Amino acid sequence: MADHATPNLPARDLAATSAFYRSLGFGEVYREDGWMILSRDGATLEFFPHPGVDPASSGASCCLRLDDAEAFLRTCREAGLPQTDKGWPRVHPLRLEASGLRIGALVDPDGSLLRVVQNPTP
Repeated sequence: MADHATPNLPARDLAATSAFYRSLGFGEVYREDGWMILSRDGATLEFFPHPGVDPASSGASCCLRLDDAEAFLRTCREAGLPQTDKGWPRVHPLRLEASGLRIGALVDPDGSLLRVVQNPTP
C-alpha cells in the first residue's frame, strides 16, 4: 500500500503552516488565498484558512498511512518537535494497538491530530 492522506485541515495562517510542514519534508504543490496543498512522498495534506481555530480544542484529525512511519516521526523529532503528551506541536511514538497496527501521532501548531499509521507489510 502506498503512503497516502487526503484530509482537509484548518490553518490559522497558511504561510506559517507551510513553513511548519516544510520542516517535516512537505512541499507546496498548490496555494491560493483560500486553499493550500502540501505533499511528501505521496502523502497529501490540504489546508483551508481558519484564523479562529483554537489549537487547545480543535477536533481536526486524519491518518497518515506510511510505509515508514518511524522515519517520519524521527524527522519530526529531528525538526525539534517534543515527544510529550501536552501542548502543540508534538509527536507521540509508534505503539502497537489492539488492532495490530503500529500507530503514533503528530499534533501540529493548529491542534490538528495526524495519526501516523505504519502500513502493514504485504
